[in-house]
This record gives sequence, C-alpha cells and structure tokens, in this order.
Amino acid sequence: MEFKSLVELCESLEKIAKRNVMIDMVADFCRRLNEEEVEPAISMMLGRAFPKYDPRTLDVSWATLSKVVKRLSGADWEIFHTAFRNTGDIGAAVQAVLEKRAMRRQSTLLEKPLTILEVRRIFEHIAEIKGQGSKDRKERLLETLLSRATPLEAKYIVKIVIGEMRTGFQEGLMEAAVSRAFSIPLKEVQTASMLVGDISEVAYIAKRLGRGGVLNLNFKVFRPIKPMLAYMASSLNEVFEEHGGKTALEYKLDGARIQIHMADGDVKIFSRRLTDITRSLPEIVNLIKGEIKAREAILEGEVIAVNDEGKPMPFQHLMRRFKRIHEIDNAARIIPVELHLFDVLYINGENMIRVPYVERRDRLREIAGNIPLTKQKITSSLSEAEEFLREAVNEGHEGLMAKRLDSPYTPGIRGKHWFKVKEVLPPLDLVIVAAEYGYGRRHNWLSDYYLAARDGDRFTVIGKTFKGLTDDEIADITERLRKIAIGEEGNRVIVLPKIVVEVAYNEIQTSPKYESGMALRFARIVRIRDDKSPEEADTIDTVRKIYESQFKRKAKIDL
Repeated sequence: MEFKSLVELCESLEKIAKRNVMIDMVADFCRRLNEEEVEPAISMMLGRAFPKYDPRTLDVSWATLSKVVKRLSGADWEIFHTAFRNTGDIGAAVQAVLEKRAMRRQSTLLEKPLTILEVRRIFEHIAEIKGQGSKDRKERLLETLLSRATPLEAKYIVKIVIGEMRTGFQEGLMEAAVSRAFSIPLKEVQTASMLVGDISEVAYIAKRLGRGGVLNLNFKVFRPIKPMLAYMASSLNEVFEEHGGKTALEYKLDGARIQIHMADGDVKIFSRRLTDITRSLPEIVNLIKGEIKAREAILEGEVIAVNDEGKPMPFQHLMRRFKRIHEIDNAARIIPVELHLFDVLYINGENMIRVPYVERRDRLREIAGNIPLTKQKITSSLSEAEEFLREAVNEGHEGLMAKRLDSPYTPGIRGKHWFKVKEVLPPLDLVIVAAEYGYGRRHNWLSDYYLAARDGDRFTVIGKTFKGLTDDEIADITERLRKIAIGEEGNRVIVLPKIVVEVAYNEIQTSPKYESGMALRFARIVRIRDDKSPEEADTIDTVRKIYESQFKRKAKIDL
C-alpha cells in the first residue's frame, strides 16, 4: 500500500472529533493492509518508527532534520517559524516550507510513490547506522526519503521521526479499531495488547491468525510491558474510604522503578519508559541471577542510590547511573544502589496479573531469596497508617503506596487499586515546552522554564520557574533543550515537549496569565525525570483537582 494512503488517513483523523467515526475509518484501513504492512502502519500511525518492544531507535535530532528540510526547500526559514506559531505543529510547519519549493509538482511526477514498507525499510537503514560519520549518513538517507515525499507525506514522516503524531488517535482507540477490523471482542484485544506490550503486534496476529491467535498470546519474557499506575491520594482517609478499611501500605522509595525479565540464566532490566537499562546496573543483574528462585520471571522493583551508611541518596545520583555508558564499574563504586522488589507479574509460564495483590506478594517472597521487598504494613487503623507514613518520610523516602488487598495488576492503567500518599501537596510531573535565557552569570544558559501539563494531545502551560536546579544541571539541560529547539520568540526558545521534570510548589492559584486559568505559586524543579515520558506527565485535570481540594480546605477555614 502507498504511504500516501496512511498519510491521508492521518490527515483526516486530525479533523474528526467523533471517536466512532475515527475507529471505523482506521478499522477499514487495517482490513485493507497486507499482513506485512499491519505492524509498520499501526506503529507509524501511533507516532513510532518501530514497535515499542523493538530496541532500535532512529537517533535523529531536530537539528539534523531541520538541516535536511532547509537544504531541500531552499525557502526562507521564517516561513517555518510563522507556520509553527500558527499551528503549533512541527510537521505542518515542515509541510508549509516544502510547499514553497519551486517545481515541486514536476519533480514528484518523476518518482515512484513511496510505500508503507519502503518508508519502514529506510527507517531500519537509518537505525542501523552507527559509528564514525553516522550523522552524515543518516542525513543523506533522510534527504533521500524526504526528497521523494510530497509535502503532506513529509509532514507525517517528520512527525514519526520526532515521535509527535498528535492526530488524537491514541492507543486505546487503536485497540478499538483492531477489535472492529478483525471482529474480536475489545476486552480480548486489550488483554492481548497488555500481555505483549504493543497493539501493532496484536493487530498483526489478528490479521494472520484471527481470534484464536490473539487468545493464545501471553507474556513474552524480555518484552517489557507498561507498568501499573497509581492514583494520587489527598489523604490516608481517602485511601481507607476507597479500599473499605484494611489496606496494604508500602514504603514509596525515592528511586527508579524497574521491570526485571529473566529466563534460563539471562537477565534484562527495563526502565518505567520500557528502555533497556541492563548495562547500567550490572550489580543488579548479578543479584537477580544469584537470588531469584525461578527459571523464568517478570518482576517489578525499585532501585535506590544509597550512601556508605545505606541511607537513600537524592534521585539525581541514581539518574547519573542510568545515563552512564562507559566506566560503569567505576560508577557502581561511586554510586552504589539497592534493589527492593514489590511485585511479580509472571513466574515459570504462569501469568500472575489476575492473582490478588496479597497472593502475588507471597509468591514474590517465596522466590526473592535475600533480595528485600519494600517494607510493608497491612492495617485498617488510621493512626497506624499515619505513624507508618511518618516513619517512611523520616527514613528519607517519599511516602507510601497503598494497595487494595485483592487488586489485580493492570498494566498501563491508573486507578484506585493503588494510591500514592505523601505528607505535602503532591508534586507534579510537568513538561518543559519553552525556556528563556537567564541574566547575569546565567546569560548563556536556558534557565527559566515554562512548565506544562498534558491536555489531551497538547500541553498547557501552568507555570514558569528558574528555581531548583544546580548550575551543572542548568548547563546540562541547556544543551538538551538546544537540541530539541524548534523556534525562537525574542529571548524565549520553543522546544519539543520531551523533558519531564518533577515540580514542587506552595499553592495552585487562579491566573489569567495562562490559558489554563491556573498557575503554580513558588514553583521549583525538584528533579529531572528522565525515567518518565511526556505521556506520563500529569494532566490538567489532575492540576484542577488539586486546586479544587485547596479551595475546599480554605473554605472550611474561612467558615
């Protein structure tokens, strides 16, 4: 199938608001695809060059892409900035630039149309390029691809490369489309997607083998799946009311959540963003090999950095470990880490996700050897829970996790089976969407950051801060922001929404300054959350709920 067909579908989806109409259109498109086209097409429609389980990456920066587009268009680059300001869409801005290219129509008539599989093959070639001169070779391949594309096709190629599709057609709707396309109950499609970690593979199996093939899908060791998510509780009272009394409380460690896969003596470790970080944690790999009493397993745990006395170190130290590629043994000596396990999803062929939480915890304890589990207390006493929370905070941890005793494990879903409980106003995970150069000694650094919450397919600014980061962190984030910069407005640099930061604040106020109508008071960045993707940032609804809870409390005081 021609790539143009996929692009025209995506273009149509951008203009449609009715979910059922969108699902019908995508379902019809999926039915028309050949078997080998199904996975690439669905991955691309979701803004990915490869499926989530595929470790390959394009590793192409916006700086590289923009250089290619400038060379191809020969147009005044102000056209790009104007188009981006008008649409907020980097792909649409590229389209606008390329439409200005002289003789575009004549040149495309001489080319064979791009196909879906051809675009995937070029992406594969780009991903395979490594070593000296790789940047130039990637540029040449991108230029070849974009020179053959129409401006509209280029719009979506760019969106795929930078991972910013923004058609409004997310994974949940894709599951519904696959269900409708191949006449398989939605619940079965959702379960299969959860087990294998990617809807594009489920669609391929559905196309090839039908419902029977989908029903036979199970966990694949070394194929990471989305972690179960927790709801932020306003208080321990809310937890007990929701869970009906007795609940399991665990220390919420100030570390990085990891997913551990092991089979036949081999171990791989994945971050919560499903990135393979095995090389960064050699001592954890050895610990798992030496202690876990299972042939095959998928486990979850938290890794924390500790000092010589075993006390938790700040999260940033742990992130330094995760970023290391060279001299890892030396880094392991400087920044030692500890593993605390808290859940098991799969043991020796047995799928555990529907097993109640307390039973999963017992099974985990049986196979964990000498690896500690997160400290736990099961109680129905509010005073005991409050004491346990104080104990966790006093020991240097973030707070507590509260888990319903009979809760299943629901990958990728945030619900009230699990709560996060902290003593203070909950920090927000926000995305940097723009930054300004500082003054004085910070004049060369992007040090004043616009912070945004997720609002559907876009990000809405709710605050701005220059506080919280060290000079070294500001210098580092300046370089990172420059690499993803897509425009400038005076002293302000507009960037792709890629970097997530954890933000503390004193209060959420009403404010006409931002479109959201709210603003953070005394916002400060607590840490850079490289372990989180922009899709995991907090939503504007979460911000609104926190604001409303403050309002209720103030109203009671005023009375």
